[in-house]
Amino acid sequence: MEITTIGRYEIEQELAHGGMGIIFLARDPYIQRHVVIKVLMYNRTLEKVYRDFFQQEAEMIAALEHPCIVPIYDFGWYGEQPYIVMRHMAGGSLADRLQKEELKLTEIAHLFKRIAEALDAAHARDIIHRDVKPSNFLFDSTGEIFLSDFGIAKSTTVKDDDGTWLVGTPAYMSPEQVLGDPMDGRADVYALGIVLFRLLTGQLPFSINSVTALIKAHVETPIPDIHSVKNRVPAVWQEVVAKAMAKDPNDRYASAGELARDVAEVVSGKWYLRKL
Repeated sequence: MEITTIGRYEIEQELAHGGMGIIFLARDPYIQRHVVIKVLMYNRTLEKVYRDFFQQEAEMIAALEHPCIVPIYDFGWYGEQPYIVMRHMAGGSLADRLQKEELKLTEIAHLFKRIAEALDAAHARDIIHRDVKPSNFLFDSTGEIFLSDFGIAKSTTVKDDDGTWLVGTPAYMSPEQVLGDPMDGRADVYALGIVLFRLLTGQLPFSINSVTALIKAHVETPIPDIHSVKNRVPAVWQEVVAKAMAKDPNDRYASAGELARDVAEVVSGKWYLRKL
């Protein structure tokens, strides 16, 4: 049966359909604006952990109320299925954009500033995002960037090849995340380091089909030399990426803001002055 309305919202089209839920573009007739609605799949409603994901995402983002985080407007139930109503980000995701073009260095610096502000605000409330990646960086109609999808923040469960449950996207998961060790905001800093590597080189530092081998690489494999991956990338970036992606959290940047500061200083040239 085709869904035409959810609550008061008029469904215009389905945007995405995944294992966890369906995402719709809808129209709010009360205030004449487009919104995005995430609806949990019916079969997932049978498991309390997934219902809790939705509930906690709505609660956490409402509590954060940060200008760099995609805002949630509403939360409700479509029969037995919970749904979240969010701001419509008409510019698509960073992952979408990277399929078409590279970002300029000044754009990278601006992106890191905003995403870092969002993450540091979350970390100040002891909220770990756990799934920092380009598909969760969304652009609005003016081209401004926002962080989205806190749905697995602070949760405890993606399966590896052996059937072990993990949280997050394996290509962007920190060593402590894949090992199930205690985590703090520095796990998100590690993921930001991978995003930076991807933006500078066009590649992920570890690209392996096997999930088990991929998560093992995060724990054991040294970070590739960024200059050798793409020789026109200045070698100075290796120091920044290496610090962000240090295997030991104590060797990483203490905050996303510190990483964003160094990214901005390399881009502006202030990094070299600081090193003199």
